[in-house]
Amino acid sequence: MLAEPAAPDPPARVWRDWALVVALVSVAVLEGLLSNDLVWPVVSVMVAIALLPALLWRRTHPLAVAVVAFGTLAVIDSVSLIAGVRWEGLGTTAYVLILIYALFRWASGRHSVIGLGVVSLPVLLSTLGPLLQPRANDQLATNLLGGGLVLLAAAALGLSVRFQDKARSRGLDKVKLLEREQLARELHDTVAHHVSAIAIRAQAGRVVAASDPTAALDALLVIEEEASQTLAEMRAMVGALRHGEEADLSPQRGVADIERLAVVAGDGPQVDVELSGDLGALQPSVNAALYRLAQESITNALRHGRHATRVRVSVYGEDECVRLTVGDDGDPAPFDARSTTGFGLIGMAERAKLLGGTLEAGPSQHRGWTVRAVLPRGRP
Repeated sequence: MLAEPAAPDPPARVWRDWALVVALVSVAVLEGLLSNDLVWPVVSVMVAIALLPALLWRRTHPLAVAVVAFGTLAVIDSVSLIAGVRWEGLGTTAYVLILIYALFRWASGRHSVIGLGVVSLPVLLSTLGPLLQPRANDQLATNLLGGGLVLLAAAALGLSVRFQDKARSRGLDKVKLLEREQLARELHDTVAHHVSAIAIRAQAGRVVAASDPTAALDALLVIEEEASQTLAEMRAMVGALRHGEEADLSPQRGVADIERLAVVAGDGPQVDVELSGDLGALQPSVNAALYRLAQESITNALRHGRHATRVRVSVYGEDECVRLTVGDDGDPAPFDARSTTGFGLIGMAERAKLLGGTLEAGPSQHRGWTVRAVLPRGRP
């Protein structure tokens, strides 16, 4: 629970939030005017209205608004106990339950635990109010149980919606992954077939060009037809992958961009990058693959390296191949890579294999995890 990160991309304030605040202001004023049994009517109305803006920032700053709102209520409850009166406030103030829901829906695990302590304080103080009345023990137990159940219900609802959203996101990611795997198979089965036909026809045309120009012309016609069909199929597949997004026209990243992946030590491990050897004149596919493999390996190290403080990336160019090594100094990995259900290492290995290279990943001899990839400089 403590390690749970904050929910990503909390929605900003929308018109419904403002409408809710305006409606609750009207309800608070009306309740203050019509209620005759309030201990401090003016204070009750002012508190209910003053805390309403917290609803506008409940998603982006859930812990801060919970501390402000429930801290204020705790102070007023403490003052009422010292004054010897029982202050319950307006019924409209029940909107603070929305802040509890938002805390467990959007905040990190650590912030949720901290917020739970702050939220519990006014609930506990409010249960002490019956001590000022007759039959205090019965009312104290009832108020404590009721307040605790309401608080837990709001927290449970926030957690339920949060985990349902995460499950839905994982399902969507799985569907996208399966779709990409299917497109990869289609790319291999159809486009690769056409490209092979183009290569064979081109070789045949070159052989017969001198003796039979007509046959060479027929080969060119077949090549043109195959190339057009291949281009159309590739455009269809890329369009399916983009889902209507604009094409990325920026230059493809390569070995020279790996240095940009270096990260100065902060909250996470420090990433050091070393480029050496002959790294010029690489095939575009090899150049791009080295960057993607390094990027994925660094991401895995930062995400899964337990207690890692440093990630070292080494790219060394030799005469026939390029060697990539990415390792961290985290605790020994508690599982075998062959038993993991993740797709990251599988995709990296397939990328290296398609280029005629190899990729190995596993626990280091002493500490951490190491990924080693060897890619040929030329065509596979």
